Amino acid sequence: MTLPARAARSCWHGAINPLHSTVYFSPDLGKEFAALGITDRNAVNLASRSAAMGAVGAGTVTATFYNYRHDLVARHLPAVWDTATPAQVLAARLRAADSTLRRLLGDETLASPEMAEAATLAMRASEACTRHARTLYSAHADLPVPEEPHLKLWHATTLLREHRGDGHLVALLTVGLDPVEALVSHTASGHGMTPKYLKYIRGWEQSDLDAAADRLRERGLLDSEGELTPGGAALREALETETDRLDEAPYEHLGAAAVARLAEIGGGFTVRAFVAGAFPGDLMGKA
Repeated sequence: MTLPARAARSCWHGAINPLHSTVYFSPDLGKEFAALGITDRNAVNLASRSAAMGAVGAGTVTATFYNYRHDLVARHLPAVWDTATPAQVLAARLRAADSTLRRLLGDETLASPEMAEAATLAMRASEACTRHARTLYSAHADLPVPEEPHLKLWHATTLLREHRGDGHLVALLTVGLDPVEALVSHTASGHGMTPKYLKYIRGWEQSDLDAAADRLRERGLLDSEGELTPGGAALREALETETDRLDEAPYEHLGAAAVARLAEIGGGFTVRAFVAGAFPGDLMGKA
């Protein structure tokens, strides 16, 4: 890459991914889906992210999401499509994104020149995303681009998030981490979700997490206290570096100055969203 080291990764983690993810923890999403007749929180989560692929079943979603327990997915899919169509779900999700960003950032920010600039930059970056082997990105790339700047930005962050995510799955396979090992090692790094949310959102049992930790210890990646060993830390860094390589095109297309500007503006929005309570306080961490 010609960009400064980790510039694209920092932009993604600091601005792109959290802005997109605000909707998944928003009460507005639950309200919109309840109006459709979908009230189970896991069903809401699974349907909202998979709807761009159509009325798919559990097998497709387990494969493309990678680290959800299949039993949890099969409990809700494809049954949820008997309650609401993918088109209805996508419309509800966009309405939730609108109300969530208005609540977290305020109407003045949504109407600001900075919001329009960030939307333009993020959409420009997405022009260089590629479809091959990028299932979730490609499905979302078929959706219409909203006209309002804050929704255009949210749509662009969705494209960039899923593009990196699809590549990340390739990297996980390359370094040899199965779904639960990926989650447990990420939590051990201090940058992943707490075990509480691995069980609540991803559907894993404590026994699954414990067994994965044992496998990681056998490989010398975790120590007896559940911390990453030097080898484990090196593997996690190799994983992120490979993900960076697979995701470099959008940011190279945007250029160093524009990536820095997107990180600056989007990062400011992210900070405001965090302060406004966009995410649970116990979502991230080791415990």
